[in-house]
Parts: sequence; C-alpha cells; structure tokens
Amino acid sequence: MDVHAKVLLISVAAQLAGMHPQTLRQYDRMGLVEPGRSAGGGRRYSLRDVELLREIQRLSQEEGVSLAGVKRIIDLEQLVLELRERLEHAQQQLAYAERRLAQLETISAFPRTDLLPSTRTSTALVVWRPRSAEG
Repeated sequence: MDVHAKVLLISVAAQLAGMHPQTLRQYDRMGLVEPGRSAGGGRRYSLRDVELLREIQRLSQEEGVSLAGVKRIIDLEQLVLELRERLEHAQQQLAYAERRLAQLETISAFPRTDLLPSTRTSTALVVWRPRSAEG
C-alpha cells in the first residue's frame, strides 16, 4: 500500500494513531495534518498522516511542545525536505552540465582551455600603443 494514499477513514486513522477522531478534526482545522477528502466530503488519511499524527502526539505530550510549536516544527521539516530536493536537483543539473562540457571539449577542433583555471603564470610584459590618427 502506498504510504501517501489518502484512503483511511477518520475512525481507522484515529485508532491507528491512538487518538480520538475529534482530535484529528481539530488538528485538521489547525493545519497540523491535511487529510484528503472523499467525494462526500469525509476526511481520508494516509499511513504517512498517521505517522505524522503520532509524531504530533509525541512532541506535544512527551516533549511538552505547544501545538503552535509543533506546527512550526512540521513546517520547518517540510521546508528542509523541499530544500534538500531542490539541492539534489541542482547538483544533478550541475553534474550533467559538467559531463556535457567534457563531451564537447573532446570533440571540439579548438578546445576552450581558457575556460578552465590555469596554473601557468607568465611574467611577460605587453606594451600597447594606440595607432596614430594619421596611419
């Protein structure tokens, strides 16, 4: 079963989480958990929602965190997850670009070595004089 599938009735989710169904309704109103809705409007929960409900209960009862604090923790954890996904995507894009550049360098008649850092140093002095207007 997909842990994100919103298929559990509120009574089943409440039983699995060890809570009263009214508590789940309250948490829904507070935005702590977001159940899906059936065609008739009934709440439907996923196994992931049940895990989240258990974590909410643990934080509030065992750790003494207020429900507002729990909501903030959940929001921050979600933000961290989204940022990790964005970072992973950016790293994949960078790796692709680096591989593509390496491929292009191998087939180019005139490799662009000037794009890569060089360890060679030069002490040459170049003197530049503008051309005269007469010339």
